[in-house]
Amino acid sequence: MTDAAQPSAPVTVRFNTPRRALSLHREMAQVWDDEPGLRGILSSVNHGTIGRRFMITAFVFFAIGGVLSMLIRAQLATRDGAFLDTALYNQVFTMHGSIMMFLFAIPMLEGLALWLLPKILGARDMAFPRLSAFGYWCYLIGGTVIVLSLVAGVAPDGGWFMYVPLADATHTPGINADVWLLGVTFVEISAMAAAVEITVTILRVRAPGMPLSRMPLIGWYLLGTSVMMLVGFPPLILGSILLEVERAFDLPFFDVARGGDPLLWQHLFWLFGHPEVYIIFLPAAGALSTIIPVLSGRPILGYGAIVAAIIGLVFLSFGLWVHHMFTVGIPHMALAFFSAASVLVAVPTAVQIFAWIGTMWRGQVQFRLPMLYIMGFFSTFVMGGLTGVMLAIVPFNWQAHDTAFVTAHLHYVLIGGFVFPMMAAVTWWMPLLSGRWRVRGLGEAAFWLIFIGFHGTFFLMHLTGLLGMPRRIAVYPDNPEWEWLNLTSSIFGMVMSAGFALYAFDIVMQALFGRRSWRNPWKAATLDWALPLPAPSYNIASLPGSMGGRALDTADAILPLARGEGFLPGAPRGQRETLVVTAGSGTPVHVAVLPGNTTLPLVTSLAVGSFFAMMLSGLYLLTPIAIAAILWAGWRWGDIMGRADDSDPVAVTDDLMLPQHFMQRETLSLTGVRLLLVAGATLFASLLFGVGFLTVVAPGWPAPPGSLSGTPVMIAMAVALTGMVVALLAAHRVETVRVHAAARSWALLGLAANLMALIALAGLAACLDDPTAHARDALRVVMLGHAAVYGVTATVLAARSWRDAATGRLGALRFGAVPAWRLFQGFWLVTAGLSVVLVVAQEVL
Repeated sequence: MTDAAQPSAPVTVRFNTPRRALSLHREMAQVWDDEPGLRGILSSVNHGTIGRRFMITAFVFFAIGGVLSMLIRAQLATRDGAFLDTALYNQVFTMHGSIMMFLFAIPMLEGLALWLLPKILGARDMAFPRLSAFGYWCYLIGGTVIVLSLVAGVAPDGGWFMYVPLADATHTPGINADVWLLGVTFVEISAMAAAVEITVTILRVRAPGMPLSRMPLIGWYLLGTSVMMLVGFPPLILGSILLEVERAFDLPFFDVARGGDPLLWQHLFWLFGHPEVYIIFLPAAGALSTIIPVLSGRPILGYGAIVAAIIGLVFLSFGLWVHHMFTVGIPHMALAFFSAASVLVAVPTAVQIFAWIGTMWRGQVQFRLPMLYIMGFFSTFVMGGLTGVMLAIVPFNWQAHDTAFVTAHLHYVLIGGFVFPMMAAVTWWMPLLSGRWRVRGLGEAAFWLIFIGFHGTFFLMHLTGLLGMPRRIAVYPDNPEWEWLNLTSSIFGMVMSAGFALYAFDIVMQALFGRRSWRNPWKAATLDWALPLPAPSYNIASLPGSMGGRALDTADAILPLARGEGFLPGAPRGQRETLVVTAGSGTPVHVAVLPGNTTLPLVTSLAVGSFFAMMLSGLYLLTPIAIAAILWAGWRWGDIMGRADDSDPVAVTDDLMLPQHFMQRETLSLTGVRLLLVAGATLFASLLFGVGFLTVVAPGWPAPPGSLSGTPVMIAMAVALTGMVVALLAAHRVETVRVHAAARSWALLGLAANLMALIALAGLAACLDDPTAHARDALRVVMLGHAAVYGVTATVLAARSWRDAATGRLGALRFGAVPAWRLFQGFWLVTAGLSVVLVVAQEVL
């Protein structure tokens, strides 16, 4: 089996008994299609359906954010600003920024990735279809709650950055800030799910024979994006949790009088906020690298240089967060370092831009509609990049900070670097999405309205900023010199809005009334255009093999794949199957059996949503019910991780047999668990950063002497650490023996040890001083709470492993949930051990 699973040369695909293409496609549709009616809407997990839902929902939120932006422009058109009162204006500009950043930009790229990746990588679906669906429902529910808060008059009003102390309970009473903190955190769960999904799919679910070195560039861009999301979003999640806990329970993380510091929020927020700019840019750049070569009639220039630039951009983007904090009074050495890093990040961006220009220069450019949007990108994003370099210079930043100049720069970067490329991408892939060609003329008119309206709106804002106009003001009665600039910007803003409305109308007209498109209308050479139009739920009747990553030839590749003359043809076993490959070389190793239609993702998202709803309503005593529902749903998700009998290898081609994932240790699920722990490690590192920052920088330290000492504390600490170590050893033994009786005993020992460790942690928490008295004691609560969350997860996985052993789900080649338990157990031991030691050591230090 091992030799067959790792062939040393590309497999020659032969079929002794050819099958009729029509019956093959009917067989695939029966297995992969959504169920009809309302149940199909609620139970679909297909990547095409979920990706479309993400993009459509993101467009709806974009329209809402656009309407709010026009309210802002109407307010600022005159000095007196009689259109909105100040309180409502604060809600409007906060909601505009929050919607565009959290409910449009990130979900839009998630939707494109979910819909496109399997097609362009030559796969049937994403690695975790249920996770995609779960992410969508979290996004829809959380985003809807945030938007409806504006209708209810309780929308967040502290800015999309939610700075403290403005956003604390004293200065923002009520639930306005809580809506932002809980709603955005709920939506960020969707982003983290997408990050894991995208990363595992790119690494493990590519076409056989497609090494990373030959993967389409958009795959590299999305891989960089997902890795940045895994590392960049946990600091924001931690910051949101800390601020919500402070607002709800008066724990002083940001209260200077009790050892906190408002700058901690800024550090945590911008640890997310500046990488997010590149998280948004990279998928758009991937679309550009896909479209430009085709419309230029030549391969992309500098494939290797672009990949290196992507990797460099990923690393450099995490060293820029203080770029937004030059005016807070940090040391000059730090100012110089972060200023240099902010300038340096322009280098990998410039490499990509020159590669695109070089590709167009050496080719014959076709000025079709997607290329118009690409030209809009070049002329807009480059200007935004130049103003970004200006803001990276500390003296200029001090002058322009928090003025309309920064607002103009932000919109030039985001609309130029994301919106224009994504509009080109939607135009490019609409034939594959809808099966129809666009209505001539509408798209071009929409482009010119948007392009002229955008530059008329935001170019003038550079001037108002240089004249001293601050951001986020509702009126300016004493500054008549700003009025004509603002009025002109507002007029052009209405022109831009008309252009976006016409663009949406164009897309709807194409989907409903456009003429049927022929296959591969752009004459592109990527695997996504090997599909029928519109793309079916299963993408393609058989997966591409050694042709993966190579230019397609209509006669030699597309038709044979449609006839089933490729890898894993049809669905002969009546289940959703796709190939899993090695991360680097793309060698096929096993067949993943993916879950079918189910409402479990919806139920799980409702359970998670109920927890956030109870927190928002102040019903803290009822949150254990929601937590129990979440644990129950998580238990149900584990049913696909194993089975109680051995399965035979399945025929991938006439020459190749591969095992199903039930008979493998290195499954997609285990890869996903590793990535979750990467995100968990980032969150824990952010927590340690917060502890160190407050200890060293915040006023009010060292903290007053506490009472966390004595024999009971040391006993609780020793018992907790002992239980974690014993449980890790038990997990190792269960994975090693996997004999039913012995595995049951070891798993039961691990389960008992984990419960003992959790009880000891609870006892240690009971010894803590009042957490509302000082930030040190509040941090202790958070560190022990963090340890408890991972402890509960490890305990559930230990119980799951015991069940696998008791029901025969473990065997010579069947591992069940044990590898995941072992990983979580080791992570819990390291992080909780450090937390416990630090909690006790703070008393001594």
